[in-house]
Amino acid sequence: MNKFDLATDSVRELNQALHDQAKELTEREWHVSNPGGKHNLVVGVNEALSIDIDGHAGYYCAGMNQKATVTVHGNVGVGVAENMMSGVVRVKGSASQAAGATAHGGLLVIEGDAGARCGISMKGVDIVVGGSIGHMSCFMAQAGRLVVCGDAGDALGDSLYETRIYVKGTVKSLGSDCIEKEMRAEHLDELKELLHRAGFNEDPASFKRYGSSRQLYNFKVDNASAY
Repeated sequence: MNKFDLATDSVRELNQALHDQAKELTEREWHVSNPGGKHNLVVGVNEALSIDIDGHAGYYCAGMNQKATVTVHGNVGVGVAENMMSGVVRVKGSASQAAGATAHGGLLVIEGDAGARCGISMKGVDIVVGGSIGHMSCFMAQAGRLVVCGDAGDALGDSLYETRIYVKGTVKSLGSDCIEKEMRAEHLDELKELLHRAGFNEDPASFKRYGSSRQLYNFKVDNASAY
């Protein structure tokens, strides 16, 4: 195992060492201690590494992740796993705003709560949240799945495209063009698989599904106030 202590090592040194693994793989197991809420930890990793961050991380942790499995044993700041392409990012605590923003693939698991704009403009990532999420989550989300085991804030799924949203708790309000949809057998199977991958023991039948009513795909003057 390769160990970095951010009380003495720099974030730049850590990230460079991780980037170098895509050129010449020397170690798959990595441990990062004393993160101290520093920003931009383990960004742009492009190799199938296993990285444990022992503590809280700041903004944009595990951004642009490809292939790696990153576990944060604490909370994270704004934009965790932003623009992630593949791999797994797991947050043992809670996440601030814009978790998984613009992410194209992979799995993001937040065991606690997530703040506002969770999954904003997501493009194929799967996000599973063990707690609740804040307002404007899944705004303009295009593809992928969001699973929320708690409650959701205002304007869930505003201007949604084809992302599927599953919420167990209460939704404060739905955004423009987002509606509740029928939970068919295929959706129960899909949700069961997502919950299993995320490690949550929840009953899929206790969730509701939300998605786009597809009324804002093309401009209609009657809907001008909703754009």
